[in-house]
Amino acid sequence: MNINIKVYLHTKGTNFFQSGIFSVLNSDFKKDPDWTSAVAAYVWIQQIKMSFAASEDFRINQVVYNEDIDITELVEKVKPLI
Repeated sequence: MNINIKVYLHTKGTNFFQSGIFSVLNSDFKKDPDWTSAVAAYVWIQQIKMSFAASEDFRINQVVYNEDIDITELVEKVKPLI
């Protein structure tokens, strides 16, 4: 299943927007669509941070999936598995 994720981020004194379509497991999405979307968004945001060499002021302003479902707080709760 595909979901559309939009992220509004801040780094180096600038706000910016990115959006993309991501594939998630249909079974995971059916169980908990918000959490499944938050994990996909978190992974993508980490990739964005690395490619933009994010500064100390990096922050997530907002994360939305499928046009209007705000998952900002959930994304901030996702922790990497070490």
